[in-house]
Amino acid sequence: MVTAGVRRHAAAVAARARRAVVAGAAVALAAATAFPAAAAGPAAPPARAPVPAPTPPPVVVVDCFGEPQVRPEEYLLACGDGNNRLVGLRWTDWGTKTAAATGTDMVNDCRPYCAAGRFRPYPVKVTLSAPEPWPDRPGTTRFTQIRLTFPEAAPTPMPRDVTYKLVY
Repeated sequence: MVTAGVRRHAAAVAARARRAVVAGAAVALAAATAFPAAAAGPAAPPARAPVPAPTPPPVVVVDCFGEPQVRPEEYLLACGDGNNRLVGLRWTDWGTKTAAATGTDMVNDCRPYCAAGRFRPYPVKVTLSAPEPWPDRPGTTRFTQIRLTFPEAAPTPMPRDVTYKLVY
């Protein structure tokens, strides 16, 4: 025979069980909406954009002071006495094999002697070439030749087309 106390106890246990199931479902629902990726399972890793190859440093021309230059506006040719300088250089190309510019070669005529001479302008086309690794700066490449082409007159006694080895 089931007494009223037993029935009340059974009803209370059943009510607690229902509340526990409802509470568990509420927690699961809250977790699923708060963390949808976790509810869906492991996500695929994010797509990565391709990493471009690093750009190598530009080839340089070394000036009289041992400093690397890229597209210099001026370049001293006569490091010892300063009597020959390229000015107003406008670079049309600066690549890994050659570089090209136009400008003016300012040359001291040294008449009657260099200290009393005058600088004369000569339009010039400049080409840098023969890139080689720079021993003083590992990982850096430098141009080792310069070609000067004079479309008009060349300074005396230079030919209209001359190539020099750059030693710095």
